[in-house]
Amino acid sequence: MAAIVYLQHGVQKLTGAFGGHPVREFPSWSGFAMVIECVFGALILTGLFTRLSAFIASGEMAVAFFKFHFPHGFWPIENHGEVPVLLCFIFLYLAVAGGGPIAVDSMMGGRGR
Repeated sequence: MAAIVYLQHGVQKLTGAFGGHPVREFPSWSGFAMVIECVFGALILTGLFTRLSAFIASGEMAVAFFKFHFPHGFWPIENHGEVPVLLCFIFLYLAVAGGGPIAVDSMMGGRGR
């Protein structure tokens, strides 16, 4: 579910779907976020290159929190940074733990069941 939410944010920036506005300027913070969220969100969702993808996604969420939310207050509840904080730690966990037995990574390595 975390990968789906993350991917939706990328698609929102790409197409304007889900009530968003498409990113028109590139390079920009939103443009880079769009690419990272679409590419690595899809990779995490499928379980392909899970550890690397989750590590990069976790870093992107940390940047999103500290650059865009933290200046508006310390606590995530007051600066509306709950989603970036949760996704950051979920992806950090996936970067350490991997995608699990049904991830494409495991199936390609012969470790899937």
